[in-house]
Amino acid sequence: MSNNYKFLDNINFPDDVRKLSQSDIKILADEVRQELIDVVSETGGHLGAGLGVVELTVVLHYIFNTPHDKLIWDVGHQTYPHKILTGRKKQIRTLRKGEGLSGFTKRSESEYDPFGAAHSSTSISSALGIAVANKLSNKSGNVIAVIGDGAISAGMAYEAMNNAGGSKTKMIVVLNDNDMSIAKPVGAMRKYLAKILSGKVYFSFRETFKLIISAFSKRFKNQAGKAEDFLRSAVTGGTLFNSMGFYYIGPIDGHDIDSMVSVFNNAKDINYDGPILIHVKTEKGKGYSFAEKSEDKFHGVSKFNVKTGEQEKSKSNTPSYTKVFANSLIKHAEKDSKVVGITAAMPSGTGMDLFGKKFPERMFDVGIAEQHAVTFAAGMATEGYKPYAAIYSTFLQRAYDQVVHDVAIQSLPVRFAIDRAGLVGADGPTHAGSFDITYLSTLPNFVVMAASDEAELARMINTSIDINDRPSAFRYPRGNGVGVQLPEITEKIELGKAKIIKEGKKVAILNFGARLQECILASENLIKKGIDISIIDARFAKPLDENLIWQIATEHEVLITIEEGSIGGFGSHVSQFLSEKNLLDSNLKFRSMILPDRFIDHDKPELMYKFANLDSIGIENKILDTLNSKVLIKKSN
Repeated sequence: MSNNYKFLDNINFPDDVRKLSQSDIKILADEVRQELIDVVSETGGHLGAGLGVVELTVVLHYIFNTPHDKLIWDVGHQTYPHKILTGRKKQIRTLRKGEGLSGFTKRSESEYDPFGAAHSSTSISSALGIAVANKLSNKSGNVIAVIGDGAISAGMAYEAMNNAGGSKTKMIVVLNDNDMSIAKPVGAMRKYLAKILSGKVYFSFRETFKLIISAFSKRFKNQAGKAEDFLRSAVTGGTLFNSMGFYYIGPIDGHDIDSMVSVFNNAKDINYDGPILIHVKTEKGKGYSFAEKSEDKFHGVSKFNVKTGEQEKSKSNTPSYTKVFANSLIKHAEKDSKVVGITAAMPSGTGMDLFGKKFPERMFDVGIAEQHAVTFAAGMATEGYKPYAAIYSTFLQRAYDQVVHDVAIQSLPVRFAIDRAGLVGADGPTHAGSFDITYLSTLPNFVVMAASDEAELARMINTSIDINDRPSAFRYPRGNGVGVQLPEITEKIELGKAKIIKEGKKVAILNFGARLQECILASENLIKKGIDISIIDARFAKPLDENLIWQIATEHEVLITIEEGSIGGFGSHVSQFLSEKNLLDSNLKFRSMILPDRFIDHDKPELMYKFANLDSIGIENKILDTLNSKVLIKKSN
């Protein structure tokens, strides 16, 4: 640690926190906040969410006997303070680095992480599962789920609350209401929480103590006393949660340690057969002025200067793929009033914030609800609109049934803009776009494209505008383009038409996606070794350019497919075509380069691709190995 702290220096595990006095943990919370700011200024990562839950984190570990009591965090990007207090303080500056700490909760990392989470809205379901398992095993201990106001609006959270409310199983759900998920939360739940808060005065310590003690003592002795009635109606207003079977308490100030200690102490000790929901109001970015003033409360940041708040800027002069998508879509929307944009709580991450500024009536942020987003888009498509659902590859997985049933089976022209395709770096395997080629290319009626550079992305957007008889998808990576000139919006691609980049005679590389530059580097080295290389940018996994694939398969000794995806994707479709045409029975040596059959830990993207053997050296070695094996087979014959 870079600072000398009065208490934090001696805190290694929550047991150490529980040895402090209630007044001491207020100082500890300030120290954790300072350490969090210093750490993220060096590592980058998620800052605002963690700043907002510092006091809550300290109090939860102070009151509950973790890890015996199970503390489950939703999403996980708010858990940096939790990691500092749970045996990972000395490693905290390795956060999101290769072989360092994950940016999310991770079961293999610590016994204090009972459930791994990097996607939202899973905490109540997993907590209920743990609580029921404990009940069946006659195990003691509390189970606490912390979920944000944006995450609780997702369908899975409602399903879990519905189940929990009727389960007669004790668990505690902490609703962290900061009026922010990543961007502003949307929908009826946000309005409902605002209504609860309107006109309410936060409990003081003395009021909290009196009300909660009185209400709990009466409630759990099956007495409908005046204190309980007052707490339920005059103070809480939590009608929705009460109707779902939760005992609702709140809202309480999530930065008032005295109030939270009182409430959580009573929630811990009460013998109640049912779920309790404690509504805690916090401020995202709390305690760091630059975060408090930021529109997104410094949600995800690069390295930054603590004193000025200035973030380290990208050294690239080329536009990001996300911005190329947004600007291209805006140009089409200016000419076509049927173009609409849809995002699931990720307006800035997908570029839909730019589209929304230009066309506020035609951009729809549906909240953390990817399933709804896809079927909502399908509904718009039935009425002649051209919906563009901009969703990260990893998050689109959550809506796969809707993609199949509501879009593909009905051949509805929903356009999927799949951001963060391939390996994404510091966010690790939970956010990697590893499977979309496979899970979309298996579906009838789909057009599946992958951009090899920013110009190809623009052409694919231009092309998708006119695909009105079936769904289409175009995938593109995180980060910046390679620096090529962008085409006009009239420049399109013939469906299923690949592009020849370089012609040779011995080896053909059939690339799908953003590994094209690495293919070119590999070919330059191979040419120096006397190996003649053809490079083709496939562009489409579906439909395949069968004529060109036939041609290169019959004219080359070796055919290598390359993609940033799992088995079952582009290479598998090429293999199926070659098999059907009996081309695999010829002298052709076919190999498919894909992501390995394992989840790749977080690191710099270039190192992750090196590990996956999908960098230029890996490609070069694969080709050399394939040629050598062919020679060896001939010699053995």
